[in-house]
Amino acid sequence: MGSTSEENPGSHHTAGGVGRRDLIKRSAALGLASVPAMGLLSACASGGGDDSGDGNTKGKATKDNPFGAQKGSKLDVVIFKGGYGDDYAKAWEADFQKKLGVSSTHTGTQEITGKLQPRFNAGNPPDIVDDSGAQKIKIDVLYKNGQLLDLAEVLDAPSVDDPSKKVRDTLIPGTLDPGLQEGKVVALNYIYTVWGLWYSGKLFKEKGWEEPKTWDDFLAICKDAKSQGIGGLAHQGKFPYYINVAIMDLIAKKGGLDAMKAIDNLDPKAFVGSDAAQAGVEAIYEVVEKGYLMPGTNGLTHTESQTRWNQYKAAFITCGSWLENEQLKQTPADFDMKFMPMPNLPGSKLPFEAIRAGSGEPFIIPAKAKNLSAAKEFMRRMLSREWSTMFAKEANSLTILKDGVDPGVQLRPGTQSTVEVSKAAGDNTFRYLYTEWYGEMDTEIQNASNELMAKRIQPKEWLKRAQAAVDKAAKDPASKKNHRD
Repeated sequence: MGSTSEENPGSHHTAGGVGRRDLIKRSAALGLASVPAMGLLSACASGGGDDSGDGNTKGKATKDNPFGAQKGSKLDVVIFKGGYGDDYAKAWEADFQKKLGVSSTHTGTQEITGKLQPRFNAGNPPDIVDDSGAQKIKIDVLYKNGQLLDLAEVLDAPSVDDPSKKVRDTLIPGTLDPGLQEGKVVALNYIYTVWGLWYSGKLFKEKGWEEPKTWDDFLAICKDAKSQGIGGLAHQGKFPYYINVAIMDLIAKKGGLDAMKAIDNLDPKAFVGSDAAQAGVEAIYEVVEKGYLMPGTNGLTHTESQTRWNQYKAAFITCGSWLENEQLKQTPADFDMKFMPMPNLPGSKLPFEAIRAGSGEPFIIPAKAKNLSAAKEFMRRMLSREWSTMFAKEANSLTILKDGVDPGVQLRPGTQSTVEVSKAAGDNTFRYLYTEWYGEMDTEIQNASNELMAKRIQPKEWLKRAQAAVDKAAKDPASKKNHRD
């Protein structure tokens, strides 16, 4: 979600960004343009595999099974069962058993930390984990404890679809970046994700509202909504991660990539002394002060708040592109879910079309996995066109594989709108990395946002707390190993 360095500034191609050519190709694969389906190429990979001693789970390496996944062995798979469900993983596991004779024990849960922390502590972790959701184990913590496998071997293995290419060369540029710790990819963020604002096309049509491109237009809709007994902005109050989507998007769009990189690079003026940071947090606080928040939203979980938004109790909500899947059962058939970029503050350096985009949903292989060879082969196959298409069908979402989805897959309206917004953004994408690099700093900024939304602190105090979190992270000598140019 690679390298974290940016190409020349004039190209507007950010780390975590996506090249225009790749977006056009990707749009084609999703039926926005016609493109012939790629034929399955015969595998001609060299054998090899690793010698890291998998005990009795290491089989013979072949061109179709370069890591030597052992027939008859078992793979322990744990999947975060959130917005994307876990049916896609069950489909993968069935295919893995059919083709390689490796069966799986499958756990689908939202309690990743509760179920897995004791297992990591005891040296008995699963073989592969989708470490996501509100209760995920922070990647930087696992990495510092030496509990994650460096995924270079998987990424340098031959691609299932075209063995003349390495797996890493088949991925959308920048999508490996969020899995980096000190220059090593230790988490594979699998899902191509966008973050921003969502609204109901039906509600907007009924009210005569148009998608707001400026913050002033956004506030005008919130004001009109309030006058009609509708909340302007809903947010998932118990999880301030979500309102930080809005705050951090506003900062990046106002101050450009330099304002974003100042935060990731732990600049002493990342927040206090940054005009963009001040403008961003003041803009969100104005929503609070004017009473434009959906009543009660501060005390709600993500699904409770999103469900009220589905009931037309708010005009907007902030979220990533998993929202549609998470709300399938609560969304009226004619709701017409729409995604849009964060509206621009006056004098913003990035255009309205710019969006936060990259990859989400980190998959990890624990260093002490019992069946390492099968775990590595399973991850290699996740990055095949066949498994990527299975994921799109089951989870209504895109993966980080270039042209990874068969053109016949029909996406739902909200997800289709994310594809169109991504196409309009072109190379104008950005993606913060501090959330993966500095888990404690991320938590402290979220805590400050929680206080801000409840009007217990003002923007000036929020900036002070956010800067204190940055300064604290900068004191850790390990932080020098993470840097964006």
